Amino acid sequence: MTIPLHLLAAGLWGIQSPLVIVILVSIVIGLIMVVLFGYTSDQKKIHVAKDQLKAHLLAVRLYQDQLPVVMKTYGRIILGTGRYIRLAFMPLLYVIIPITLLIVQLDRYLGSLPVEPQQAFLISVKTAPDVLNEVKLELPEGLATSAEPVHIPADNQVVWRVVAAKDGAYNVNVAAGGQTESKSVVVSPAVERLSPVRLRDHWVDRMLTSGEAELPKNGPIEAIDVSYAPRDIHFAWIDWNWIVLFFVLSMIAGFIFKELLGIEI
Repeated sequence: MTIPLHLLAAGLWGIQSPLVIVILVSIVIGLIMVVLFGYTSDQKKIHVAKDQLKAHLLAVRLYQDQLPVVMKTYGRIILGTGRYIRLAFMPLLYVIIPITLLIVQLDRYLGSLPVEPQQAFLISVKTAPDVLNEVKLELPEGLATSAEPVHIPADNQVVWRVVAAKDGAYNVNVAAGGQTESKSVVVSPAVERLSPVRLRDHWVDRMLTSGEAELPKNGPIEAIDVSYAPRDIHFAWIDWNWIVLFFVLSMIAGFIFKELLGIEI
């Protein structure tokens, strides 16, 4: 899945608008969700379960002055809801897993903004306590520090403020305890694949936030972080986190395709 996303985010067919990318992906995913749910679910049983729930809800309204009937109907509603959830659970699981993986990949393009030239940003390194004062940052041509490093002993961190002279994809090196590790930094006005942090251990965090190889397990460097700014997408007079906007638009698209294709959800 990485290659198609890379081509899309890099501007395939000239697309460089995050909003356009989110809208197009939301429409496609909305269609895929509905079709996949339709193929993996028992449509007849779901239709029957929904009709029974509607009938029970109508009975509550019609017999609201007859307490025994209402209580019995509420019990049937609970049982009917459980039956519907059971029928929908596995199809939803088939949909949720690939969408979660997709979101993780897309977030590396749409979740943060690359650094801009002449814009100060932070590089922070977390190390073992005994090498905190030995940490050195080695910058390539095009990047330069704009202040002295700040040591934070309580967090075992060293922080540098850095400025980029021009666009480019850079690798900075961090040396500590006789070991040197690199970290990518992207300076660009375009939509780019970003990895905000490189981590040691923390498998879940690496899967969700890092697009780089794991730091050596027994090394003195625990994390190297670049402070990319979060991206907001302006749509309908609101600034959205792209994931929230994606869910809203994909759900709208899904309901539209549900009606067009006649699929029960």
